[in-house]
Amino acid sequence: MSTIFGIITLIVAVVIANIAHLFYPRLPLAVYQIIIGIVFAVWPTIPTFELEPETFLLLIIAPLMFNDGQNASFRTLSKNVKQILSMTVYLAIFTVLVAGLGLHATVPAFTLPLAFMLAAIITPTDAVAVKSLTTGVAMPKNVHQTLEYESLFNDASGLVLFSLAATSLSSGKFSFLTSASTFLYVFIGGILMGVITGWLIVGLRLFLMRTNVDIGQIVIPINLMTPIVVYWLAEEIHTSGILAVVAAGVMHSLLNDRLRLTSTKVQIATTTLWQIVSDTLNGIVFVFLGLSLPQVLGATTPQSLETLIIIAVCLYLLTAGIRYFWARLNFVDLQGHPTQQPKDALLLALGGIHGTITLALAFSIPLTVKGAPLGLRNTMILIAALVILISITVGAIVFPKLLPPKKKSYSRAEFRYFLIQTVQTAINRVNEQTSHPLERAAVIDQLSSQMTLTYQVDATVYQQLLEKCYAVETKTLNELSETGEFSSFTLKLYFKLITQNMTSHSHLGFRSLHRAVIQRLKWHRTQRRLRVVQAALASTEVQKSLRTLLARTTWAVNDYLNQVQTAENDNEVIMVRRLYLNRIRSFGRHHQLDNEVMHQLFVTAFQDEHNAIQQALTDGDINSDLAKALNEHISVDELVYMQSL
Repeated sequence: MSTIFGIITLIVAVVIANIAHLFYPRLPLAVYQIIIGIVFAVWPTIPTFELEPETFLLLIIAPLMFNDGQNASFRTLSKNVKQILSMTVYLAIFTVLVAGLGLHATVPAFTLPLAFMLAAIITPTDAVAVKSLTTGVAMPKNVHQTLEYESLFNDASGLVLFSLAATSLSSGKFSFLTSASTFLYVFIGGILMGVITGWLIVGLRLFLMRTNVDIGQIVIPINLMTPIVVYWLAEEIHTSGILAVVAAGVMHSLLNDRLRLTSTKVQIATTTLWQIVSDTLNGIVFVFLGLSLPQVLGATTPQSLETLIIIAVCLYLLTAGIRYFWARLNFVDLQGHPTQQPKDALLLALGGIHGTITLALAFSIPLTVKGAPLGLRNTMILIAALVILISITVGAIVFPKLLPPKKKSYSRAEFRYFLIQTVQTAINRVNEQTSHPLERAAVIDQLSSQMTLTYQVDATVYQQLLEKCYAVETKTLNELSETGEFSSFTLKLYFKLITQNMTSHSHLGFRSLHRAVIQRLKWHRTQRRLRVVQAALASTEVQKSLRTLLARTTWAVNDYLNQVQTAENDNEVIMVRRLYLNRIRSFGRHHQLDNEVMHQLFVTAFQDEHNAIQQALTDGDINSDLAKALNEHISVDELVYMQSL
């Protein structure tokens, strides 16, 4: 039960951090998550929660690395093999050697195995942390791509080097030949294991989906369980579980085109679910870092803390310096313009931000060595945590100064405005038809919901429009009473119904209160009339007559709204239209809607929306980026409708 409570606590902390970042996005999301973790750690009523390193790697790190792998492009990876090897193998080994030897030489308390272990811990970088820090700035594509490649595979290098250092620490011996052969077996074996298992699992999914197309309840859990199974199998044969899940993810990416065409519904559900899982797990990592800091700091004296901060700063500067000169000396080809090389190298150095794997490795430090407690374990965890915090802080401060802000070619207000215009165009086209009023009402009501979250309504303007529409409706009833087309009973009954409806939707202070008091005083009289109305509505002929009358008055109201509609009152007009459309639907609630008619109306309406966007693009009213965003928004709405059939 404590484990379940701990997991729920972590998820709640992630949600709180996300909400805080939503209202104040200037700070990176990772910073909020760490702060919330610290708050939860010192909160007296929240018990201490510890997650075993093996469980941490299996349930959190493995799914994250698998998702990164399946989102990678195999073709792009194959074109940049030299670049990937340079950053993930050669740079990782060189960094561990230099940082480990330097730490051992300056701080003798760190033996060579411990120094190499700590160096291996702070070598892996975190692409998610980089993405969090560069959300609002324009990172050069070549540097961003290099950092992504590095984070995919250098985690495995750090894990393998950490494992070698841990083995050397426990045995007390170090053999270069043995270590090299072990590195190759763990590295290459992990990749082969991931390729084989990934290919088998993709084949299984394809087989299941060929025989039964939409079986999301089977193939989606298989996809979610894949990284856990692959990691466990790879670790069982003593290869790199992290490299195995990355390779399995890349195999899914390689065969993704075949998977994508099997079932749209399954692919959309899988992508959405993985996005949520990935964001939550990444948040849990940084929350867990915040939870761990007070515990580690509590075991450190102020004098020791000052020394550890200095060590952490020196290690960060050393690793960042190595990364900078690695790029300046062309050990890695950033494929940028020669004049931009110094800046690209600096960005690559600052982009070596640590997070997920560094924290996981820090908590993987053994508790005992040869039966005796490892005294420097908390010290090493604290140094690793400080290096993470320093790298995040430096990135958060320096990136906005070095890089220009990321600009969209359109504003949120423009997107909202043109979305409303586009949907309104489709609604007007549906409204132009004269047949199938109930089906049109249902379709227009659902189309209007496309704009529900994108506009605000001025209550005063809305009420004024409502009253004017009521006046138009009353005038139409008076004109129809003179033609003799409808009986006086039907007209009187309809007038009573719309008057009650008008009163229920009016919110004009004293006038509303006055109406409510009058209605209360005449309660018994209203009840008697209501029984008469109910008896009248029970008649099929009366219902048919009322529906026809409602259609006539609604057309008159829509004509009026078309005349008064402007860019300033668009939102309020839309709300009034929906009110009248819902009234039509309420009158026809016992009427069976024609699904074929509705489907045709929807298909035509969505096509009208896309056509309106294309026309606006052709006329130069919007740019291509805004057109793309609008088309994507409408396509998702269209897909939701198709899935609801």
